[in-house]
Amino acid sequence: MAHLYESIAALRVSGDDLIPEQISQLLGSTPTTSQIKGQMIQGPKTGQERVAKSGLWVLEATDCKPAELNKQVAELLSGLTQDLGVWTSISEQFTVDLFCGFFLATSDEGISVFPETLLSLGQRGIALELSIYGPHEEQNK
Repeated sequence: MAHLYESIAALRVSGDDLIPEQISQLLGSTPTTSQIKGQMIQGPKTGQERVAKSGLWVLEATDCKPAELNKQVAELLSGLTQDLGVWTSISEQFTVDLFCGFFLATSDEGISVFPETLLSLGQRGIALELSIYGPHEEQNK
């Protein structure tokens, strides 16, 4: 089985009462993007404005070609607090997940997630969210 063509990953913390600056202080890092509930947000692609339905704190990993999810998780977590008590507090108050986007070049590709990666996510209460996107015509030409 071939390796996945590309992967993107982002750690997300969300909730109605979320204040991004507080999450930054607890985790020890500034987010790639953030919002508070009720804030006016302009879509980066469409330019259309909308009202944020909840608070959000997002830290993005470097995109990888070919896919390297274990590397991306290590990159994200290495710059954040290692205090599992802080993570427990955050995951009890807010929704915490790791969004992973996998892009295929062909229909038969795969990836391995190492036990150490799964343990690191589990210890911190981070859910793993996977989105898999099929081959794109431009990639196959």
